[in-house]
Amino acid sequence: MTNLIKMLSERLSLRVALALFALYFIWGSTYLGIRIALGSFPPFMLVGMRYFIAGGLMFIFLRARGVPMPTRAQWAGAAAVGCLLLGFGNGGVTFAEQWVSSGLAAVWIATMPIFAALFAGLWGRWPNRIEWLGLLLGFVGVGLLNLEGNLRANPIGAIALSLATVAWAFGSVWSRHLPLPPNGPMSSAAQMLCGSAMMLALSAIRGERMSALPAVRPALAFLYLIVFGSLVAFSAYGYLLRNTRPTLATSYAYVNPVVAVVLGVWLVGEQITAAGVAAMVVILSGVALVAFGRGKP
Repeated sequence: MTNLIKMLSERLSLRVALALFALYFIWGSTYLGIRIALGSFPPFMLVGMRYFIAGGLMFIFLRARGVPMPTRAQWAGAAAVGCLLLGFGNGGVTFAEQWVSSGLAAVWIATMPIFAALFAGLWGRWPNRIEWLGLLLGFVGVGLLNLEGNLRANPIGAIALSLATVAWAFGSVWSRHLPLPPNGPMSSAAQMLCGSAMMLALSAIRGERMSALPAVRPALAFLYLIVFGSLVAFSAYGYLLRNTRPTLATSYAYVNPVVAVVLGVWLVGEQITAAGVAAMVVILSGVALVAFGRGKP
Protein backbone atom coordinates (compact mmCIF):
# COMPACT_ATOMS: atom_id res chain seq x y z
CA MET A 1 0.00 0.00 0.00
CA THR A 2 2.84 2.38 0.85
CA ASN A 3 4.52 1.65 -2.49
CA LEU A 4 1.26 2.34 -4.34
CA ILE A 5 0.82 5.71 -2.62
CA LYS A 6 4.44 6.59 -3.40
CA MET A 7 4.01 5.61 -7.05
CA LEU A 8 0.84 7.71 -7.42
CA SER A 9 2.56 10.67 -5.75
CA GLU A 10 5.53 10.43 -8.11
CA ARG A 11 3.18 10.14 -11.09
CA LEU A 12 1.28 13.26 -10.06
CA SER A 13 4.55 15.13 -9.54
CA LEU A 14 5.70 14.12 -13.02
CA ARG A 15 2.42 15.35 -14.51
CA VAL A 16 2.75 18.68 -12.71
CA ALA A 17 6.37 19.01 -13.88
CA LEU A 18 5.43 18.28 -17.51
CA ALA A 19 2.53 20.72 -17.34
CA LEU A 20 4.80 23.43 -15.94
CA PHE A 21 7.36 22.78 -18.69
CA ALA A 22 4.61 23.20 -21.28
CA LEU A 23 3.58 26.53 -19.76
CA TYR A 24 7.08 27.86 -19.13
CA PHE A 25 8.71 27.14 -22.47
CA ILE A 26 6.02 26.21 -24.99
CA TRP A 27 3.73 29.08 -24.02
CA GLY A 28 6.73 31.41 -23.91
CA SER A 29 7.48 30.51 -27.53
CA THR A 30 3.90 31.01 -28.75
CA TYR A 31 4.31 34.79 -28.64
CA LEU A 32 6.87 34.49 -31.42
CA GLY A 33 4.68 31.90 -33.16
CA ILE A 34 1.81 34.39 -33.22
CA ARG A 35 4.09 37.09 -34.60
CA ILE A 36 5.23 34.84 -37.46
CA ALA A 37 1.74 33.50 -38.22
CA LEU A 38 0.43 37.07 -38.56
CA GLY A 39 2.53 37.29 -41.72
CA SER A 40 -0.27 35.46 -43.56
CA PHE A 41 -3.29 35.30 -41.23
CA PRO A 42 -5.59 38.13 -40.05
CA PRO A 43 -5.50 38.32 -36.21
CA PHE A 44 -9.00 37.24 -35.19
CA MET A 45 -9.24 34.64 -37.92
CA LEU A 46 -5.90 33.24 -36.72
CA VAL A 47 -7.17 32.87 -33.15
CA GLY A 48 -10.55 31.50 -34.20
CA MET A 49 -9.16 28.89 -36.61
CA ARG A 50 -6.44 27.89 -34.16
CA TYR A 51 -8.80 27.07 -31.33
CA PHE A 52 -11.61 25.72 -33.54
CA ILE A 53 -9.29 23.09 -35.01
CA ALA A 54 -7.60 22.24 -31.70
CA GLY A 55 -10.86 22.19 -29.73
CA GLY A 56 -12.70 20.27 -32.44
CA LEU A 57 -10.04 17.56 -32.66
CA MET A 58 -9.93 17.16 -28.90
CA PHE A 59 -13.74 17.12 -28.61
CA ILE A 60 -14.15 14.44 -31.30
CA PHE A 61 -11.39 12.30 -29.75
CA LEU A 62 -12.91 12.50 -26.27
CA ARG A 63 -16.45 11.75 -27.44
CA ALA A 64 -15.13 8.73 -29.38
CA ARG A 65 -13.63 7.48 -26.11
CA GLY A 66 -16.97 7.80 -24.34
CA VAL A 67 -16.41 11.03 -22.39
CA PRO A 68 -19.86 12.50 -21.57
CA MET A 69 -21.14 15.58 -23.35
CA PRO A 70 -21.04 18.71 -21.13
CA THR A 71 -24.36 19.74 -19.62
CA ARG A 72 -26.02 23.03 -20.53
CA ALA A 73 -24.65 24.65 -17.36
CA GLN A 74 -21.17 23.35 -18.10
CA TRP A 75 -21.32 24.67 -21.66
CA ALA A 76 -22.27 28.07 -20.23
CA GLY A 77 -19.32 27.98 -17.82
CA ALA A 78 -16.97 26.89 -20.61
CA ALA A 79 -18.28 29.71 -22.82
CA ALA A 80 -17.60 32.31 -20.13
CA VAL A 81 -14.06 31.08 -19.51
CA GLY A 82 -13.29 30.44 -23.19
CA CYS A 83 -14.42 33.89 -24.28
CA LEU A 84 -12.43 35.60 -21.52
CA LEU A 85 -9.21 33.59 -21.80
CA LEU A 86 -9.10 32.75 -25.49
CA GLY A 87 -11.32 35.44 -26.99
CA PHE A 88 -10.45 38.64 -25.15
CA GLY A 89 -7.18 37.26 -23.72
CA ASN A 90 -5.41 35.51 -26.58
CA GLY A 91 -7.35 37.48 -29.16
CA GLY A 92 -6.16 40.74 -27.62
CA VAL A 93 -2.54 39.59 -27.58
CA THR A 94 -2.72 38.47 -31.22
CA PHE A 95 -4.34 41.75 -32.26
CA ALA A 96 -1.66 43.74 -30.40
CA GLU A 97 1.21 41.83 -31.97
CA GLN A 98 0.42 43.46 -35.31
CA TRP A 99 2.33 46.43 -33.87
CA VAL A 100 4.03 45.29 -30.64
CA SER A 101 6.97 42.89 -30.54
CA SER A 102 6.40 39.40 -29.16
CA GLY A 103 8.81 40.03 -26.26
CA LEU A 104 7.07 43.21 -25.12
CA ALA A 105 3.67 41.52 -25.37
CA ALA A 106 4.90 38.73 -23.09
CA VAL A 107 6.31 41.22 -20.58
CA TRP A 108 2.96 43.01 -20.42
CA ILE A 109 1.01 39.77 -19.99
CA ALA A 110 3.34 38.89 -17.10
CA THR A 111 1.25 41.24 -14.96
CA MET A 112 -1.65 38.75 -15.11
CA PRO A 113 -1.10 37.24 -11.61
CA ILE A 114 -1.16 40.77 -10.19
CA PHE A 115 -4.62 41.41 -11.59
CA ALA A 116 -5.67 37.90 -10.55
CA ALA A 117 -4.76 38.77 -6.94
CA LEU A 118 -7.09 41.76 -7.14
CA PHE A 119 -9.95 39.80 -8.70
CA ALA A 120 -9.64 37.12 -6.00
CA GLY A 121 -11.02 39.76 -3.62
CA LEU A 122 -14.40 39.43 -5.34
CA TRP A 123 -14.60 36.02 -3.69
CA GLY A 124 -13.37 37.23 -0.30
CA ARG A 125 -9.60 36.80 -0.75
CA TRP A 126 -8.22 40.33 -0.68
CA PRO A 127 -4.45 40.91 -0.96
CA ASN A 128 -2.36 41.07 2.21
CA ARG A 129 0.42 43.59 2.84
CA ILE A 130 3.08 41.70 0.90
CA GLU A 131 0.71 41.23 -2.03
CA TRP A 132 -0.21 44.94 -2.02
CA LEU A 133 3.50 45.74 -2.27
CA GLY A 134 3.75 43.33 -5.20
CA LEU A 135 0.74 44.98 -6.85
CA LEU A 136 2.35 48.39 -6.47
CA LEU A 137 5.61 47.14 -7.98
CA GLY A 138 3.74 45.54 -10.85
CA PHE A 139 1.93 48.74 -11.74
CA VAL A 140 5.20 50.69 -11.53
CA GLY A 141 6.58 48.15 -14.00
CA VAL A 142 3.65 48.78 -16.34
CA GLY A 143 4.41 52.49 -16.13
CA LEU A 144 8.03 51.84 -17.07
CA LEU A 145 6.90 49.61 -19.91
CA ASN A 146 4.90 52.48 -21.35
CA LEU A 147 8.17 54.42 -21.69
CA GLU A 148 9.24 51.81 -24.25
CA GLY A 149 9.19 53.50 -27.65
CA ASN A 150 7.45 50.63 -29.42
CA LEU A 151 4.44 50.92 -27.10
CA ARG A 152 4.29 54.72 -27.10
CA ALA A 153 4.22 54.65 -30.88
CA ASN A 154 1.37 52.10 -30.91
CA PRO A 155 -1.20 52.99 -28.21
CA ILE A 156 -3.79 50.64 -29.76
CA GLY A 157 -1.47 47.72 -29.06
CA ALA A 158 -1.02 48.85 -25.44
CA ILE A 159 -4.79 49.12 -24.94
CA ALA A 160 -5.35 45.67 -26.46
CA LEU A 161 -2.71 44.14 -24.18
CA SER A 162 -4.29 45.80 -21.14
CA LEU A 163 -7.72 44.39 -21.94
CA ALA A 164 -6.22 40.98 -22.70
CA THR A 165 -4.39 40.85 -19.37
CA VAL A 166 -7.45 41.86 -17.33
CA ALA A 167 -9.69 39.38 -19.19
CA TRP A 168 -7.24 36.50 -18.74
CA ALA A 169 -6.82 37.24 -15.03
CA PHE A 170 -10.55 37.50 -14.36
CA GLY A 171 -11.30 34.38 -16.39
CA SER A 172 -8.64 32.38 -14.55
CA VAL A 173 -10.02 33.34 -11.12
CA TRP A 174 -13.68 32.98 -12.13
CA SER A 175 -13.06 29.54 -13.64
CA ARG A 176 -12.61 28.11 -10.14
CA HIS A 177 -16.18 29.11 -9.27
CA LEU A 178 -18.01 28.09 -12.45
CA PRO A 179 -19.62 24.75 -13.38
CA LEU A 180 -17.16 23.25 -15.86
CA PRO A 181 -17.01 19.70 -17.25
CA PRO A 182 -15.39 17.43 -14.63
CA ASN A 183 -13.23 15.81 -17.30
CA GLY A 184 -10.25 18.14 -17.66
CA PRO A 185 -9.55 17.66 -21.40
CA MET A 186 -13.27 17.99 -22.21
CA SER A 187 -13.35 21.24 -20.24
CA SER A 188 -10.41 22.55 -22.31
CA ALA A 189 -12.05 21.40 -25.56
CA ALA A 190 -15.34 23.12 -24.70
CA GLN A 191 -13.54 26.34 -23.78
CA MET A 192 -11.58 26.30 -27.05
CA LEU A 193 -14.72 25.72 -29.13
CA CYS A 194 -16.60 28.54 -27.39
CA GLY A 195 -13.66 30.95 -27.59
CA SER A 196 -13.12 30.14 -31.26
CA ALA A 197 -16.79 30.81 -32.05
CA MET A 198 -16.44 34.28 -30.56
CA MET A 199 -13.26 35.01 -32.54
CA LEU A 200 -14.60 33.69 -35.85
CA ALA A 201 -17.75 35.79 -35.42
CA LEU A 202 -15.64 38.89 -34.72
CA SER A 203 -13.44 38.06 -37.71
CA ALA A 204 -16.51 37.89 -39.96
CA ILE A 205 -17.86 41.18 -38.57
CA ARG A 206 -14.52 42.88 -39.28
CA GLY A 207 -14.52 41.42 -42.81
CA GLU A 208 -11.18 39.65 -42.42
CA ARG A 209 -10.07 37.76 -45.54
CA MET A 210 -7.04 35.78 -46.71
CA SER A 211 -6.11 36.94 -50.19
CA ALA A 212 -3.68 34.06 -50.81
CA LEU A 213 -2.49 30.78 -49.38
CA PRO A 214 -0.25 31.24 -46.32
CA ALA A 215 3.50 31.24 -46.82
CA VAL A 216 5.54 28.34 -45.43
CA ARG A 217 6.77 30.00 -42.21
CA PRO A 218 3.36 31.38 -41.16
CA ALA A 219 1.73 28.03 -41.99
CA LEU A 220 4.25 26.15 -39.84
CA ALA A 221 3.79 28.67 -37.03
CA PHE A 222 0.02 28.18 -37.28
CA LEU A 223 0.42 24.40 -36.94
CA TYR A 224 2.76 24.91 -33.97
CA LEU A 225 0.18 27.12 -32.26
CA ILE A 226 -2.54 24.50 -32.77
CA VAL A 227 -0.57 21.47 -31.59
CA PHE A 228 1.69 22.88 -28.90
CA GLY A 229 0.18 26.22 -27.94
CA SER A 230 -3.44 24.97 -27.81
CA LEU A 231 -3.68 21.19 -27.48
CA VAL A 232 -0.66 20.82 -25.19
CA ALA A 233 -0.09 24.07 -23.29
CA PHE A 234 -3.69 25.26 -22.81
CA SER A 235 -4.70 21.79 -21.59
CA ALA A 236 -1.73 21.86 -19.22
CA TYR A 237 -2.89 25.23 -17.85
CA GLY A 238 -6.36 23.85 -17.18
CA TYR A 239 -4.82 20.82 -15.45
CA LEU A 240 -2.72 23.02 -13.15
CA LEU A 241 -5.68 25.29 -12.32
CA ARG A 242 -7.65 22.22 -11.23
CA ASN A 243 -4.90 20.33 -9.40
CA THR A 244 -2.44 22.84 -7.92
CA ARG A 245 -2.42 26.13 -6.06
CA PRO A 246 -3.26 29.18 -8.23
CA THR A 247 0.18 30.56 -7.36
CA LEU A 248 1.86 27.59 -9.03
CA ALA A 249 -0.56 27.53 -11.96
CA THR A 250 0.19 31.17 -12.80
CA SER A 251 3.94 30.94 -12.12
CA TYR A 252 4.55 30.74 -15.88
CA ALA A 253 4.43 34.55 -15.73
CA TYR A 254 8.01 34.48 -14.39
CA VAL A 255 9.44 32.55 -17.33
CA ASN A 256 7.34 33.39 -20.40
CA PRO A 257 8.66 36.97 -20.81
CA VAL A 258 12.28 35.83 -20.67
CA VAL A 259 11.67 33.03 -23.18
CA ALA A 260 9.72 35.33 -25.50
CA VAL A 261 12.30 38.14 -25.37
CA VAL A 262 15.25 35.79 -25.98
CA LEU A 263 13.52 34.03 -28.90
CA GLY A 264 12.37 37.32 -30.42
CA VAL A 265 15.85 38.83 -30.31
CA TRP A 266 17.60 35.63 -31.39
CA LEU A 267 15.33 34.41 -34.21
CA VAL A 268 13.70 37.48 -35.75
CA GLY A 269 15.90 40.35 -34.60
CA GLU A 270 13.39 42.07 -32.32
CA GLN A 271 14.80 44.76 -30.07
CA ILE A 272 13.98 45.67 -26.48
CA THR A 273 15.19 48.90 -24.90
CA ALA A 274 16.63 49.47 -21.44
CA ALA A 275 13.17 50.68 -20.33
CA GLY A 276 11.69 47.38 -21.48
CA VAL A 277 14.30 45.35 -19.59
CA ALA A 278 13.84 47.45 -16.44
CA ALA A 279 10.07 47.04 -16.70
CA MET A 280 10.45 43.26 -17.00
CA VAL A 281 12.60 43.12 -13.85
CA VAL A 282 10.18 45.29 -11.85
CA ILE A 283 7.07 43.41 -13.06
CA LEU A 284 8.56 40.00 -12.30
CA SER A 285 9.63 41.23 -8.86
CA GLY A 286 6.05 42.33 -8.21
CA VAL A 287 4.71 38.97 -9.39
CA ALA A 288 7.18 37.20 -7.07
CA LEU A 289 5.94 39.22 -4.09
CA VAL A 290 2.33 38.43 -4.96
CA ALA A 291 3.18 34.73 -5.18
CA PHE A 292 5.10 34.83 -1.89
CA GLY A 293 2.34 36.68 -0.09
CA ARG A 294 -0.33 34.35 -1.44
CA GLY A 295 1.69 31.32 -0.40
CA LYS A 296 1.76 32.41 3.27
CA PRO A 297 -1.04 31.16 5.59
